This record gives sequence, structure tokens and C-alpha cells, in this order.
Amino acid sequence: MTESTEPLVLSSCDARGVVTLTLNRPQAFNSLSQALLAALQAELDRLQHDATARVVVLTASGKAFCAGHDLKEMRAEPSLVYYQALFDQCAQVMLSIQRLPVPVLAKVQGIATAAGCQLVAMCDLAVAASSARFAVSGVNLGLFCSTPSVALSRNLGRKAAFEMLVTGEFISAEQALDKGLVNRVAAPAELDAAVEALVASIVAKPRVAVAMGKALFYRQLETGIEQAYEDAGNTMACNMMEASALEGVQAFIDKRTPQW
Repeated sequence: MTESTEPLVLSSCDARGVVTLTLNRPQAFNSLSQALLAALQAELDRLQHDATARVVVLTASGKAFCAGHDLKEMRAEPSLVYYQALFDQCAQVMLSIQRLPVPVLAKVQGIATAAGCQLVAMCDLAVAASSARFAVSGVNLGLFCSTPSVALSRNLGRKAAFEMLVTGEFISAEQALDKGLVNRVAAPAELDAAVEALVASIVAKPRVAVAMGKALFYRQLETGIEQAYEDAGNTMACNMMEASALEGVQAFIDKRTPQW
């Protein structure tokens, strides 16, 4: 099938600073070719330094959200060096999502499998259509989804994550909600509205507080509890010295709306 000449990742931004990144390889179910990973990495690198961005919505063209790695591309060049480079490239994209100073929200309109499911798990938030389905199905091909397991085990309970990994079975959007993979589920016709409700709530908050909070949230998850509390206390103290927090607290005392 001939690849489209359109960009592999479409980018747009509204007046509020809500950036939409759209995986645009629908003819291949938005599978993560090296070229698509590179295009997504470039967008994430750009946003890392964009002070006007407030929220990133990651969505996809066509029926599928993302079917994982491009298996045809992977099979065409079977070498250890190639595979190590590919999975390292993918890991850097996933980590870049977590390192962005603004929340990244996955808008999942269709299936998300293997590294596509990993992509959903690595986003800070996720809203799924009720028709969406999720799986880490590599084990069905003899390839355990090891890299997706990193994201899954940090979002789901251990047994729920391991069951998905060893069975390769699909779960529904409602099951994904119950397991903690997504935040909200909406009927397909109401998906945009559900995403907008979450986005609007975020952009109403001071950017600096959200950025500091996101960075701390992930740092403390990977540390012991004593160090986590020390880091969290320092972060809150620094946050409290920001003008937006001082105004927010004063507005609460004055029983008025904060002027951010």
C-alpha cells in the first residue's frame, strides 16, 4: 500500500494553547514506523520549549488509534542492532511525553494495541470512545510486549497488567476504565465533548503549578517514600512562592475568583 504524502503527524493549536497532535498513518492503522516515531519525537521536542502550550491532545486519523510497531518494517531488517535502535527510539518518544511540562491527553477513538496501548498508558490522561479496545498482543506472535509492560505496570494493578501481557487478549473501553488505563469513556459521538471537558478544566489552572506538579508526580513515583515526601515538600514550598499560588490562596481567603 502506498504511503500518503501528507505529514505523518499533524499539529494544530488553538488560542488557549491546546495543541492537538494527530497520528496520520491511517492506511497502516497508525502503526509506529521509524518515520512516524521520528515525526512524533520532533513535535514533542518542539513543544518542550513552547511556553504557550497548555495541554497536548494526542489523537489519530482513521479507525484505529495505533496498532503498535510496524511489523512489516520490523521483519524486513532482522538484526539485533536494528531492533535495539528501534526500541530505544520508541522509548525516547514515550519518555518525552512524560517529560513535557504540560499534560498529555490521549483521545482514543479506536483500537490501541501493543506499543499503541503503551502510548495510551504513557500519556498523563486518556479519554476513550466506548467502541475502543485495548491489547498488548505481542505474545500472540511469540513476542512478549516487554516495553509496553513498563507503562502498563505503572498504570494498572500488577495482576491486571500481567494478565493483559500474558494472554494478549483485548479489553473493552469500560474494562480499561475499571483497570485504570483510561480516565473517562464516552459514546463515540460524545468523545470530543468528553475530551474538551477535561481540557477546559486543565487550562483554567495556572500553567506553572501544573508543570511543577507533573514533574514532581513522576519523580516521586520512582523513589522511596521518604525521599518522595522531601521532594514533594520542596516542590510545594517553591510552588507557594509563585505569584499564581499566592493569588489563588488570597482569592480563597477573600472569597473571590482568582485573577490569573
